[in-house]
Amino acid sequence: MTPIAAAIVVAAAIAWATRALLVELKAARDDAARTRGFALLQTFSFGIAAAQTDPRALITWVPLARAARHLLPAEFAALDAASGATFPFSAEHVQAAHARWTADWLAWERAHDAEYKLKAVVLDRELAAGEATVARARLEAVEREKLDLYQRRYQEYVQVAKALQSLF
Repeated sequence: MTPIAAAIVVAAAIAWATRALLVELKAARDDAARTRGFALLQTFSFGIAAAQTDPRALITWVPLARAARHLLPAEFAALDAASGATFPFSAEHVQAAHARWTADWLAWERAHDAEYKLKAVVLDRELAAGEATVARARLEAVEREKLDLYQRRYQEYVQVAKALQSLF
């Protein structure tokens, strides 16, 4: 009987040790997942801040978030649940950034137009005052400058707007 009792005690000790080991392994996995979650929060806090000040930042940060989400789905699911939306950038964030980019463009366009209208009026007055050759050349230069600046800025606006739309 003693060998059977000893075997039972040994089996119980092994079962208890196995259970304790499994509990510790689960705790370690949970702790590692929490640590990865906090690292994601820290990493993407920079992207969130950047996107609030410049919508173009989303063009870099959203694909990075998608890749990280693919690699760490459980951690992102926990962050989504905690934030109540897709972390770090929801579709609403991207749409709002696109709207802000467009509003900024329209404000710049109005300011640009007003600035160059004023320059043209000043040069028109010089032209009317009799300095035709110099004033006409300066007026043409201002018109070229206005158009060149507008075209460069419009090209940037379109590229960024399309890139932001592709993120929806």
